[in-house]
Amino acid sequence: MDIDADVWNEQVAKGYDESSAHMYAPEVLGPTVSFLESRAGRNPALEFAVGTGRVALPLSARGIRVAGIEKSEPMVRELGDKPGGDSVAVTIGDMTTARAPGTFGLVYLVYNSITCLLSQEEQVACFRNAATHLGPGGRFVIEVFVPELQRLPPGETARPFHIGDQHVGFDTYDLVNQQLVSHHYTIVDDRGSTFHSSHRYVWPSELDLMAQLAGLHLSERWAGWKEAPFTASSRSHVSVWQKPLDGPVSR
Repeated sequence: MDIDADVWNEQVAKGYDESSAHMYAPEVLGPTVSFLESRAGRNPALEFAVGTGRVALPLSARGIRVAGIEKSEPMVRELGDKPGGDSVAVTIGDMTTARAPGTFGLVYLVYNSITCLLSQEEQVACFRNAATHLGPGGRFVIEVFVPELQRLPPGETARPFHIGDQHVGFDTYDLVNQQLVSHHYTIVDDRGSTFHSSHRYVWPSELDLMAQLAGLHLSERWAGWKEAPFTASSRSHVSVWQKPLDGPVSR
């Protein structure tokens, strides 16, 4: 089963934007929105795990009709209270099964959210659900980290992923079960808070196979939203899979 909605409860939802402030920085968010805008074209877009609207709202402000699927109702309420929040139609449900009305030219899943699905079966179901929402030629975009296993010294299981003035985050790996736990430590207004979430890490090649099972094919892979080449040393990737212009989706 995917990550429990109770993890993203009222308290976490209210503090989410502050704890993720580094993801709102213009140098992070700007290229993200520009990349997605260019892949959507004039077509509507659907964000899986839309959260509080960090990406959906600025993308909508650029004239793209954006919808979302989100399991956590407190996160959706935070989105709805923001300026422009009423422009993003959100379907409450699991991104592996929930169906948003309409057909989309772009479905996207950012900030490692595919790893919140804790089994391979659920991750495959997510790809199939994305393919179901896409029209012919539509694109499915995922932003996700590359597992840091090659950077783990022998016998160690922890790696930091962000160190800042107000936030420190590190992952602890379960190498046998392809799982990890993300640990977040945040200080806002001299008050400290902690947050932990479970994830299933996944390799680019495994994602490509999931796409193939859903009837999609890889069309792009970059090291990030600025479209730097993806290499053996890349720590994350932005990948784009495309639905054929004709033909059925595999089931």
